[in-house]
Amino acid sequence: MTSGPLDRWYETAGVRTGVRRMFHEGADQGLVFFPEALVPHLDHPAVLALEPARRRELTVRHLYGFLLATTHLETRVVNRAAERIANGRTGLPLTAGLREDAFKVYCDEGYHALYSLDLADQIAAVSKVPIPERDYGGFVDRMADSARRLLPDRPELAALLQAVVFETLITAVLNEVPNDESVVRPVRDLMRDHARDEGRHHRFFSAFFTELWAGLDPADRRAAALALPDLIQIALGADLGPVVDSLRLAGLDRQAVGAVLAQCYAPGFDTRRIQEIARSTLRLCASVGAFDLPGVREAFAARGLYEVDLAP
Repeated sequence: MTSGPLDRWYETAGVRTGVRRMFHEGADQGLVFFPEALVPHLDHPAVLALEPARRRELTVRHLYGFLLATTHLETRVVNRAAERIANGRTGLPLTAGLREDAFKVYCDEGYHALYSLDLADQIAAVSKVPIPERDYGGFVDRMADSARRLLPDRPELAALLQAVVFETLITAVLNEVPNDESVVRPVRDLMRDHARDEGRHHRFFSAFFTELWAGLDPADRRAAALALPDLIQIALGADLGPVVDSLRLAGLDRQAVGAVLAQCYAPGFDTRRIQEIARSTLRLCASVGAFDLPGVREAFAARGLYEVDLAP
């Protein structure tokens, strides 16, 4: 029998074997809460002119944005799809093993949401940088609206594809932060914990996508393939609401905030990084022959994605 990515879940999953990551005041003095290189607006002249304390607060709030967006993503996007797979509500003849694995993913993602919220609350209490009072899940609603627009006749397929896209993208933050010794240890440890589970989820959703693709009729395959470039782009887009809040709290006026967004978050601002993050998802699309369908290669190229080198 072929081994699967979640075969040793009971022995290796974070929710089964992990520890609660705790943040203690003074334990990581002189370190940052989030890598400055991963906060696009920190190098803008208006932000560079701020006092060090205000810049520090910007990095803390950027971490809050990542952690709290994670709680929405895991529970409202990935677990929505995992539940359909686990309960056999995909329209595919799935094996009992695959359905059980989907329940394992479901447990993992709920735990990721829990410890993300937990660490955000701990850091707010110790750092004295409050979590802004805003909904960090607005991007999920916007994604859902886009998915309905892209696949209006197959909303359940759109939801499954969204989860596949998110779980197969190479999450730069999860891969880069654990090895960054300039970052406080509890954040590094939490990202490392998350990355271990997500590596297994990546393999699970890759396998599921192959089965999903095989079960689609030709019309649905082409519709799905044409929707994927936009789904990838949406998944990698920045949620600007929290960024605006953070910049205003740092003291920037409306005009300065607009200038920062225009320079640091303009479409195509960091195309090379987006292509690198999406490489694994694009390889998955290539593996099922998606690029061979009429118009699909052009649709990916229009989003700056097909030019990516897909060699292993």
